[in-house]
Amino acid sequence: MLPRLTVAVLLAVLARPPAVAADEVRAPARGELLYATHCIACHDREVHWRDRRLVTDWRSLLAEVRRWQAMASLRWTEEEIDEVARFVQLRHYRDLVPD
Repeated sequence: MLPRLTVAVLLAVLARPPAVAADEVRAPARGELLYATHCIACHDREVHWRDRRLVTDWRSLLAEVRRWQAMASLRWTEEEIDEVARFVQLRHYRDLVPD
């Protein structure tokens, strides 16, 4: 039988999420926060699945995020626009490949 400390360490290691680069975690998390705070009231799931889909590639996704944040006078930085676009891509447009 394994000593308790060994079992505890093994369980702790198995419970940890896999290691990923800080940027991979930060961008979607920040993008999700910005989207949830400023966009979700009007842009629920239905808007991303409508027939007249304006987003067809990564460039058009960035353009839409940039356009809507400007219309809402949010003054996001290019980094924040990219982070929101990456979140939306992961959530709704998985077939798009970010540049």
